[in-house]
Formats: sequence, structure tokens, C-alpha cells
Amino acid sequence: MELYLRWLEKYESVEGENSPIGLILCTDTNKEHIELLRLKECNIKIATYYTALPPMKLLQEKFHQAVKIARERFDNTVE
Repeated sequence: MELYLRWLEKYESVEGENSPIGLILCTDTNKEHIELLRLKECNIKIATYYTALPPMKLLQEKFHQAVKIARERFDNTVE
């Protein structure tokens, strides 16, 4: 994927366009694999998708966690 992203950046991007990103969808992720591949350092992102709706409690926890992260990021940009 990294090779493909570099090719897109070199031959297909137009002036003013952001660098391309790659998205890998997984039913489960292994944090150690992501760390070892250093995916956070490149434009390849990992996302988990669900094949069935998770329990309401888990959805609520993830929602509250996302709101907390968004507030922290917002507060850091305002200061």
C-alpha cells in the first residue's frame, strides 16, 4: 500500500491536494502489529468495523470516549 500511495502522490496528485491516505478495514486489530509496522508514521490508517451491532454499553463507551478526545483536541487548539 505504501508503494501505491507514493505512486499516487507522484503521478496523480494535483497542486494544492493533500497527500493520499490508505485505509485498511479490519474486523479486529492487533496493536502490536500496528506499532511494529509503524503505520502511525505513514499515511496508512487502520479502522475496525463490526460485522454485527455491538452491545449498547460498548457503543455508549466508545461515543463518550470520542467526545472526550474531541473536547481535549478542541481545548488544545483554542488555547
